[in-house]
Amino acid sequence: MNKKPLVAVAVIALVAAAGGWWYFNRSATPSDQLVLYGNVDVRQVSLAFNANDRVAELAVREGDHVRAGQLLGKLDTRTLVLRVAQSQARIGVQEQALLRLKTGSRPEEVAQAGAQVAAAQADADLAQQQLARLQGISQTTAGRAVSQQDLDSAQARRKVALAQLDNARKAQQLVVTGPRKEDIAQSQAQLESARADLALMNHQLTEAELKAPIDAVVRARLLEPGDMASPQRPAFTLAITDPKWVRAYVAEADLGRVKPGQAASVTTDSQPGEAIAGKVGYIASVAEFTPKTVQTEELRSSLLYEIRVMVDDKEDRLRLGMPATVRLQLVSPTGKP
Repeated sequence: MNKKPLVAVAVIALVAAAGGWWYFNRSATPSDQLVLYGNVDVRQVSLAFNANDRVAELAVREGDHVRAGQLLGKLDTRTLVLRVAQSQARIGVQEQALLRLKTGSRPEEVAQAGAQVAAAQADADLAQQQLARLQGISQTTAGRAVSQQDLDSAQARRKVALAQLDNARKAQQLVVTGPRKEDIAQSQAQLESARADLALMNHQLTEAELKAPIDAVVRARLLEPGDMASPQRPAFTLAITDPKWVRAYVAEADLGRVKPGQAASVTTDSQPGEAIAGKVGYIASVAEFTPKTVQTEELRSSLLYEIRVMVDDKEDRLRLGMPATVRLQLVSPTGKP
C-alpha cells in the first residue's frame, strides 16, 4: 500500500491546524487601543540675508545642527566698512565744530575786538578834530580860507569814522557774547544726524551676518559663496526639531475617545521595537476627506479628523515625512478608560 498520499494529507492537516492556532492566538490589537498610521511633521524656517550683496562665507551645510544665535553666513562688507570709517571721521569733524561753538570766543579774540574798537575810536576822534578845525577857520575868515567842498569832505569822513566805530563795537559785543543758541542747536542736530548715519551703517554691518533664530537642523543650503543675496532669496532652510509631531487621522467613530493630552506611543518601521512617548496635542474641529496617502479603497471616501501627536524625541530618531505608527490608549466618551 502506498503511504505517501496519507503522509501528504497528514502534513497538510498539521499545517492547517498550526495556521489556525496562529490566526486565533496572534498578537491582536487590544480593544482599548487605537492604532493609527501617519507621518512625522516639523516646522521649517526659510532664512535670507536682509541685504543685497555678494555672499562671502557660509559656515554650515545640510544636516548640520545649529544653535540659536549661531553664525550661518556673511556677506561681503568691504564697501560698508569704508563707509563706516568715513562716517566716523565726519562725526569727529562735527564734534569739534560743536565744541568750538560751546567754548565761545578765546581771550585773544576778545582782545583783538577791543583793539579794533580802539582804532575805530581814534579814527573817529581824528575826523572830529579835523572837521572842528576847518569849521573854526571858516568862521574866522568868513569862509574865505576854507572851501565848502573841504568842509563837506571832513563831515563825510567823520560820519564814516563814526559808522566804523559803531561796527567795531557791535563786533566786539558779538565776540564777548559768543555764538547764538540757534547755531549751537544746529551744530548739535548735525552731530546727531551723523551719529544716526553711523548707527545705521553699523546695523547694516549686523544685517550682513545671517544667524540661526532657533535650535534647528539645516535642511537645505540654497546659496554658495559668490552668489548675490537678497531678502527675497533664501540662503538656508532649517527644520525645527523641537517640537516634532506625527500627523494622523481618526475616524468619527473613535473621535469621542481621543482627548487632548492623551498618552500615546510612536514607533517606526526602522525601529519597531523602540517606542517613543508622546501625547495628543491637537484635534481638528473640522472633518476632511481621507488623504491620498491612505490607499485603502473602502476608506478613500471617508471623512476623518486630523490629530497631532506631539513626541519627545530627545535622541532625534524621527525625520520629516517618516511613516510612523501611533498607538493610543482609548478612553470612553465619558472620559473613563
